[in-house]
Amino acid sequence: MSGIKKLAGQTLWYGVPTIASRFLGYLMNMALPFFISMPGKTADLVQVYTIIPFLNVVYAYGLETAYFRFSQTHDKQKLYNTLSLSLLYSSILFSVALILCKDLIVSGADLQAHPDYVLWMIAIIAVDNLNTLPFARLRQENRPKRYAFARVMGIVINLAVVIFFLGVVPKILAGNPDSFLRHIYNKDLGLGYYLLGNLCGSLFTLLILFKEIKQVRFQFDMPLWKEVMRYSAPLIIVGLGGMINDVLSRLIYRHVVDLPRAEADHELGIFANIFRLALLITIMIQAFRMAAEPFFFNRSKEENAPKIYARVMKFFVIACCFMFLLIGLFLDVFRWIFTTFANPRWAEGLDVVPLLALGNIFLGIYYNLSVWYKLTNKNTYGAVITVIGAAITIALNIVLIPRLHYTGAALATFCCYLFMMVSSYVLGQKYYPVPYAVKKLIAYVVLVVLIYFIHLGLLKFISGSLAFSLGSGLLLLLLFTWFVSRVEAKELAKLPVIGKYFQR
Repeated sequence: MSGIKKLAGQTLWYGVPTIASRFLGYLMNMALPFFISMPGKTADLVQVYTIIPFLNVVYAYGLETAYFRFSQTHDKQKLYNTLSLSLLYSSILFSVALILCKDLIVSGADLQAHPDYVLWMIAIIAVDNLNTLPFARLRQENRPKRYAFARVMGIVINLAVVIFFLGVVPKILAGNPDSFLRHIYNKDLGLGYYLLGNLCGSLFTLLILFKEIKQVRFQFDMPLWKEVMRYSAPLIIVGLGGMINDVLSRLIYRHVVDLPRAEADHELGIFANIFRLALLITIMIQAFRMAAEPFFFNRSKEENAPKIYARVMKFFVIACCFMFLLIGLFLDVFRWIFTTFANPRWAEGLDVVPLLALGNIFLGIYYNLSVWYKLTNKNTYGAVITVIGAAITIALNIVLIPRLHYTGAALATFCCYLFMMVSSYVLGQKYYPVPYAVKKLIAYVVLVVLIYFIHLGLLKFISGSLAFSLGSGLLLLLLFTWFVSRVEAKELAKLPVIGKYFQR
C-alpha cells in the first residue's frame, strides 16, 4: 500500500498544477461567451489549439517517455544531455520549416482571417518543447513540489496577460482614450491575446526552469541517441494517432459538415465548448499520468508489480466514475450559466457531454493499460492500436458528422476509445498479464451510466427545475459514494487519515 500512497501523493502534487492549468484555461475558454457573443467567431482560435497538440507530438517525438525508460538503465546525466540537445536542435529545425510553410498552414487550416495566429502558435510550441525534459527530470527525480511551482507560475502569467489585455485595458481605454496603454494594446489582435498569454506563460516557465536547463552539458552521445530513437520512433505514431483520435473531429469539422461556412463555424464553436466540459475528466487523467509514468517504470522490477498496477487501475476507474457523475449529474449548472450570463446558444449540445466524458474514461483506462507495451519494449503494438483507432476516428467522423453533426463527432470519439481500450487489454494480458478486477471495474462504469440515466428520467417525469436537478443529482452522487465505501471498505481502511473510518 505504501507504493499506492506515494503515487496518490505525487498525483496530488502533479494534479494541483494540472488541475490549475486546465481549470484556469477552462475559465478563460468559458469567458469566451462573455467576450464573444456568437460561437462562430471563436472558430479560428479553436483551429489553432487543435493543431498545437499535433505539432507538440512531432516536436517531442517520444523523448519524454524514452527518458523515463532509459534513465533506469543508463547514465542519467549523459541521457539528459543527449536528449536535451536533440530537442534543441530539432526544435530549431521544425520551427524554421513551419515558418517557411506558413502560407500552406494558413490555407490548410482556413486561417486567412488571422494568419498571425500561425506565428504565435509556432513560438508557443517551440518554447513549450524546451520545457519538456526539465519537467521530465523533475518527475523522474520525484520533485513534484518544484514541478507544481513552475507549472502554476506559468499559468498565473498566462491568465494575467489574458485578463489584462482582454478585460482591463479595453475598459480603461474606453474611459480614457489617451492613456499610455493605447501604445501597447492592439484592438485588431482580439482573441490573439489568448495566444500571447500562452506564450508569456511558457517563457516565464522556461525562466523558472533555468536551473534544470543550466545542468545540460554539450555532450551528445550518438550511439545512445540512436538506441533511444529506436525505442521512441513508434511512440511518435502513438502520439500522432492519439492526437487524431483526440482532436481530428474539431480539425476537420468545417470541411465535412454539410452547412454554409457561418453555420459550420457556429457548430464548431459549440462543439469545442462542449468538448471542454468533457475534458474536465482528463484533468485527473493527465495529473495521474504525470505521476504514474515514472512510477510504473520504477516499480517494473518488483515481483508484485502486476498486482500494484491492478490496484492502481481500480482506484483510477473509481475516481473517473466520480468525475463522470460530477459532470453528468450537474450538467444543468453549466446550462444555467450559459443561458443566464451569456448567449443561450452557447448551451446547445450539452446533452452530448456525457457521451464524450464516457469516451474519455475509456481513454484514461487505455493509458493505464498501455504500461504493458512500454515495459516490454513492444511500442510497435501501441502504434498499431493507435493507427487502427485513428482509422476508425477518420472514417466515423467523415460518415457521421454530415448526418449527426457534433453528436456524430462524439460517437466517433466514443467508438475509437472503446476499441483502443479493449484491444490494449486483450494484447496486454497476452504479453504482460496483470490481474485487473475486470468484472468489478465494468460494474462500476455500468452503474454510473445507469445513475446518469436515472437522473435524466427523474428530470423528465418528475421535475425539470434547476433546484430539483441539483438536489436529485447530489442524492444520487451520495448514494454512489456510500456504495463504493461499502464495497471497497477493506481497501479504504488501509489509507491514511480516512482509513480509521472504515475499520471494523
